[in-house]
Amino acid sequence: MNAAFAPYLAVVLFLPWFAILATLFCLLPREPRTVTRRRFDAVALAFGVLAFVASVRVAHGVADPRFGGMWPQVLATAVGYGVFLCTLGGAFLARRHILRTPDARDRR
Repeated sequence: MNAAFAPYLAVVLFLPWFAILATLFCLLPREPRTVTRRRFDAVALAFGVLAFVASVRVAHGVADPRFGGMWPQVLATAVGYGVFLCTLGGAFLARRHILRTPDARDRR
């Protein structure tokens, strides 16, 4: 495998799963669908992907190759996936509080 491509193998392998997660993140909950929410979702997804790529690069760089040639890939994939899920999970929770409608605040 090309050494320049090795850190990005996890990115290529996870693209279909990230597409599914991104679709679910944008579709759920179904209401309200405002322009502000779509912008928030787009920024959250972009931040998640950038955090994933950055963490994959860092994890691939710090992995100890003495444990085998696949260890850098395994570590980078595990760390990157965790970072992406934490980013989307945090954005999901933040979206509930940030984009809450004024009517919902009054009902509490």
